[in-house]
Parts: sequence; C-alpha cells; structure tokens
Amino acid sequence: MFEYSKEILTKVSFDKSLFTKELQKAITWLKKDERKMLMVWCLATFGHRYSDVIMQAFRTYVK
Repeated sequence: MFEYSKEILTKVSFDKSLFTKELQKAITWLKKDERKMLMVWCLATFGHRYSDVIMQAFRTYVK
C-alpha cells in the first residue's frame, strides 16, 4: 500500500487539492511505520511545493 500511495501522489501532484485529498486517504490506510516513511518521502519529493499541506496532513498522525 505504501508504494501504491507514492504512485498515486506522484500522479496527482499537479493539483494541490487532489494531492491533499489523496494524501489524507493514504495516511488513513497506512500503518504507523509506513506513515512515517510516507511523510519523509513526501517532504523529500514534494516539500518544495506542498510542505504546508504535508505537515498539516501528518500533524495528527505522526508523533
């Protein structure tokens, strides 16, 4: 599911609202350790465009 989430996020990264929606879905589907890996990947891959969206989405899930 982690790899699938990365694939989907890459495909929708052209649109901020789609990216936000798919990121929130992915976070709810993934296990705790996968969420942390996804957060790191998202920040490395899309942090320059969507760091605010990424941090907001993970704020409640990753501690």
